[in-house]
Amino acid sequence: MAPMSKSVFEDWFARDLDPAAYDPVAAARLAMKPAYPKRFYREASAGPSDAGWRLLLDGRPAKTPGRHPLAFPTERLATAVAAEWAALGEFIEPLKMPITRIANSIIDGVVPDPAPVAAEIVRYASSDLLCYRADGPATLVARQAVVWDPVVAWARDDLGARLILSQGVVFVTQPPSALEALAAALPKHDGWRIGATHVVTTLTGSALLALALLLGRLDGDAVWAAAHVDEDFQTSQWGEDADAAERRVARRREFDAAATVLAAV
Repeated sequence: MAPMSKSVFEDWFARDLDPAAYDPVAAARLAMKPAYPKRFYREASAGPSDAGWRLLLDGRPAKTPGRHPLAFPTERLATAVAAEWAALGEFIEPLKMPITRIANSIIDGVVPDPAPVAAEIVRYASSDLLCYRADGPATLVARQAVVWDPVVAWARDDLGARLILSQGVVFVTQPPSALEALAAALPKHDGWRIGATHVVTTLTGSALLALALLLGRLDGDAVWAAAHVDEDFQTSQWGEDADAAERRVARRREFDAAATVLAAV
């Protein structure tokens, strides 16, 4: 099989993912044929190197779109990425490679300077999902309390972050001391954990839940369920929307990839 030129491969992977271009479902809806690059290697594996562990394609080290070595701090993470590449068929489909995409973003955009990404996580905490409670119906209020209150209490008692709760959409300004405590709980100089935690934060809307996963307070399933209390309640009342369910599956795929990174580093 003739190898794809490096420039073509890198240009492709560097592009923002456009669901209409890469998602087969979206493409079918638009009567488009997905334009995936063909697989240009026979074997994907993980191998040791001076930079840790590398992704090897036919024995050759791979690089990120930013031309950094696609290197990992642990064999476990390198093996997980290699498994994504090995599992591909005739075409390289980005949506089937969520761990690789997160790794590329972390290596190119977070590892060089994790501080801005850590600060973004703390900014999420200033309007955290778990701090904004429904004022009704009673069943939703009770469910939020059962699932969210233990996380808020953990942040207060274990992390020293005493956050203010609100009902409805009335914005509350969180105490600077609480945000500082959450910032102190982040591994500021660990780009891998910061990057993966940021992914979890954006997918759940909650820095508290992301920290709970990072620090082992909750597992991935519990974090995912907590992030969807409101959505699950609406589904129980009105039924499931097919488009929303499809988007949720896609988000869960990204969430699981970020959780894999956190578990592997």
